[in-house]
Amino acid sequence: MKDPRIKKFAELLVNYSVKAQPGENILISAVDSAAMPMIEELIDAIYAAKANPFVIFTTQAIQRRLFRGANDKMLEIMRKNELELVKEMDAFIGIRAIENKFETNDVDPKQMMNVTQKYRRDVVEAIMGKKWVTTMFPTPAFAQASNMSIEAFEDFFFNVTTLDYSKMDRAMDPLKALMERTDKVRLLGPGRTDLRFSIKGLPAIKCAGEYNVPDGEVFTAPVRDSINGVIEYNTPTAYLGTRFDHIVLTFENGRIVKFEGSHPEKLEEIFNSDAGARYVGEFAIGVNPYVIEPQINILFDEKICGSIHFTPGRCYEECDNGNQSSIHWDLVMIQTPEYGGGEIYFDDVLVRKDGRFVLPELECLNPENIK
Repeated sequence: MKDPRIKKFAELLVNYSVKAQPGENILISAVDSAAMPMIEELIDAIYAAKANPFVIFTTQAIQRRLFRGANDKMLEIMRKNELELVKEMDAFIGIRAIENKFETNDVDPKQMMNVTQKYRRDVVEAIMGKKWVTTMFPTPAFAQASNMSIEAFEDFFFNVTTLDYSKMDRAMDPLKALMERTDKVRLLGPGRTDLRFSIKGLPAIKCAGEYNVPDGEVFTAPVRDSINGVIEYNTPTAYLGTRFDHIVLTFENGRIVKFEGSHPEKLEEIFNSDAGARYVGEFAIGVNPYVIEPQINILFDEKICGSIHFTPGRCYEECDNGNQSSIHWDLVMIQTPEYGGGEIYFDDVLVRKDGRFVLPELECLNPENIK
């Protein structure tokens, strides 16, 4: 017997996130076999919307074997074929049902960067020119990373993914307006964190279930050369198949001039991958009331209530600060008391302290008000 929450989740993605219309072509791209129940419900929901479903399916084990030996000619053929398919699509739904978060850990990091640069980057950019949403599906691997039973993780997952995103969207309006009036930002947090930068003249984008599910962030970008100071991230992260802990970045005039953390040799490869990798393309504030602990899954962790993420690499087209890169690495700092606290100032005014908004017009985004 199918879990009825899967059907509800699929309908949210099809009807709310990508807003499928009659006659549109919708591409479902799924990784790993646990996604099968979700793929089936998405196909039914897309047909119910009188649209046309298409499916690309693979597994991480297959990707690992392909990517380990892939040469530039192979990657170019893969890139061209996927781009041709994406051109015919009106919307994209991506699902990750990962069975092993570190399956590609033994693929040479330089090879993974080559895969990103020669194949994935252009495909991702083409998808982002369409209607799109990315999500995941609960698996034992995700539950283990969260220190939960699979049953508890499924309950958590469906609470997070099927909340009232339209209510969240309205609650974000005052924060969006304030960010778009702001010039100077200062972040204080655990350890050595004391970071200053400008967001003047850049738009703030609300994320409430239309591009990511789970969702719950408002993002902008720093003025590219304005960043000075230190940020000490207190959330573990998995990137290119490797887990990293306790990353500390030091900035001078926008550029990362020093980096610390686990796997320093891999950090060096990432931050030397191209010129834009040492600059920042995104600054975002997380507000999802159900996400309060790290999952080592950036789809969740960047939405943690009381967090920020400050992202080396490529900016988003809708908030273009001029930084281009093959990477976009969302690194998270939590500012709740359990994680050391912290403060956000906009133009020298305290906006959030220890993870809670203190300005009256922003209190609607505190967790008890948007559940």
